[in-house]
Amino acid sequence: MLADSYGRVATDLRVSLTDRCNLRCDYCMPAEGLDWLPRPTLLTDDEVVRLVRVGVERLGITEVRFTGGEPLLRRGLLDIVARTAALRPRPEISVTTNGIGLDRLAGPLAEAGLDRVNVSLDTLKPAVFKQLARRDRLNDVLRGLAAATAAELTPVKVNTVLMRNVNDGEATALLRYCLEHFYQLRFIEQMPLDAQHGWRRENMVTAGEILDALSAEFTLTPDLSAARGSAPAETFLVDGGPARVGVIGSVTRPFCGACDRVRLTADGQIRNCLFAQDESNLRDPMRAGADDEELAALWTRAVAAKLPGHGINDPGFLQPVRPMSAIGG
Repeated sequence: MLADSYGRVATDLRVSLTDRCNLRCDYCMPAEGLDWLPRPTLLTDDEVVRLVRVGVERLGITEVRFTGGEPLLRRGLLDIVARTAALRPRPEISVTTNGIGLDRLAGPLAEAGLDRVNVSLDTLKPAVFKQLARRDRLNDVLRGLAAATAAELTPVKVNTVLMRNVNDGEATALLRYCLEHFYQLRFIEQMPLDAQHGWRRENMVTAGEILDALSAEFTLTPDLSAARGSAPAETFLVDGGPARVGVIGSVTRPFCGACDRVRLTADGQIRNCLFAQDESNLRDPMRAGADDEELAALWTRAVAAKLPGHGINDPGFLQPVRPMSAIGG
């Protein structure tokens, strides 16, 4: 098992397939973009699948989520998904995406073995989308969501980050839209992971504010039908259910004590937390000839050193050197 010294066991693996993205969302990346990771440093498709296999077969990983950057930009994505689906025991497989290109790929991804998708959608207004993402691609995202439903990549989950004085007035409209289309909406507090380090606590729309805004139009009651466990979202029934909405209060309502996630970056580094300052290199030992047992041992030692929490609320907190796009969500 991938156990740490605080009794947590990592079973959920987030795999970044690329740091590249076709949007420039304000809370993630500067308008001019970033210097991408050099191609030779990135894991090959075979290397990605090998490390996922080690995690599943030897270390108890039961869920694999492919992230980016934007994972749909990875040319080998379909093959990686298919080979992951062939592992035994078979893990649950999902993708977190901005939705651009999902209208073409949803069907093939489902055929390859993908179980579901998480799609980022921060606004329903084209002008606001262009302001936030610096690209005029809202309709592409909406088509991608519809295609995911048609391909039965369900439940289709929608991730929304509200920005003060930008899209913070759209909480109820977004929830109505998701209810109408049977998407599962989750609001996520903005986290200090932007490359330009422009995050300010006072500008963050908190989980409490989000719930207050939703409660002005909907009746929300805690979903007691299932234990939250390690899930990051607090889930609420909407108007008595069965529809639900989630709120992830990463900053104001941290859930580090039940965290079961570990991350593999596109260049083969193990990270125990989005906000970790340290990484453990699996790529170089693998390329130097390490066998699966040796890789599993390195991975186990890396997770054993996991800190008790992300530390965002500590006075000495420092943002990680890598931005979100280079870590993977």
